Amino acid sequence: MSGSTLGELFRVTNFGESHGPAIGCVIDGCPPGLALSEADIQAELDRRRPGTSRHVTQRNEPDAVEILSGLYEGQTTGAPICLLIRNTDQRSKDYGNLLDTFRPGHADYSYWRKYGVRDPRGGGRSSARLTAPTVAAGAVAKKWLQQKYGMRFIGWMSALGATDIPFEGFEHIPNNPFFAPNASIVAQLEEQMDQLRRDGDSIGARISVIAQGVPAGLGEPLYDRLDADIAHAMMGLNAVKGVEIGDGFASVAQRGSEHGDELTPEGFLSNHAGGVLGGVSTGQDLVVSIAIKPTSSIRTPRASIDRAGNPSTVQTFGRHDPCVGIRATPIAEALLALVVMDHVLRHRAQCGDVVLPIAPIPAAAPR
Repeated sequence: MSGSTLGELFRVTNFGESHGPAIGCVIDGCPPGLALSEADIQAELDRRRPGTSRHVTQRNEPDAVEILSGLYEGQTTGAPICLLIRNTDQRSKDYGNLLDTFRPGHADYSYWRKYGVRDPRGGGRSSARLTAPTVAAGAVAKKWLQQKYGMRFIGWMSALGATDIPFEGFEHIPNNPFFAPNASIVAQLEEQMDQLRRDGDSIGARISVIAQGVPAGLGEPLYDRLDADIAHAMMGLNAVKGVEIGDGFASVAQRGSEHGDELTPEGFLSNHAGGVLGGVSTGQDLVVSIAIKPTSSIRTPRASIDRAGNPSTVQTFGRHDPCVGIRATPIAEALLALVVMDHVLRHRAQCGDVVLPIAPIPAAAPR
């Protein structure tokens, strides 16, 4: 199965299935000399881990990471880094009724049409379980970028279904299960999720993520544009159906006099472009939002067909997130970090000797 590798110089290859013995990734191209431990990675995995609240899947996975290669005396050597996460709480019997039929909205049908065979247990390769290795790889990129450039990656839920979540402050994000930047709305979100469980249904979400401290000059013209690679990576996340950079689709209703970010010696006056112009970073915050569809595995009976083309009814009994967006924030952060890490190394390789006569223009104030 091709299409499991992300990046050019910082390459991450993801492997495993939801109900296989283990999942993981191989990172090739990590610079040598980075102090790295399993604890550095585990902290990020714990943010994404299932079973952390009543609003997410109750699959009880510790997501304990093992570093199998690429380290010597606590430092990266430049060799490939293999990260392994063992699956310990599979319940494959929950998927016995899906052997011959397909969940509407899920990858069951499309995978079967492509490969002629599929693993129905938890979605197999199409499961969101495979985002754990992405978060693990992102933790490595985050640490290197923070040490070299002081970069920070911050994500949050900005909408749960039709409920917009007004931004109050970053300090609220780690203190609730929704990664919501607003403490006053958490009770409402919890009631919304409890009602969804009672209904046997699901809902989508909007996740926002920014990268702070990004240097100007990252990205390539045309096909390897920074924003294009960000969109490519984000669309590789399960259930994502839309990506916005900066103001995104709101740009349609803006005039050029509003959308164009004016420059002054003291800095940019706005950041409608989301930190990217012409596919290259401006030195402002990278601003990205993603739209996540409702979970396809729900208890509500849905019409489908079996492998012989006969009508069927599907009802999913496994343990699932009523809103996969609840645990998507650390994943979006990781994906953005992986893209930025790759482009930092690519920029350093080609343009590391570029020196300009003036200092970079300061970034705009946070949105």
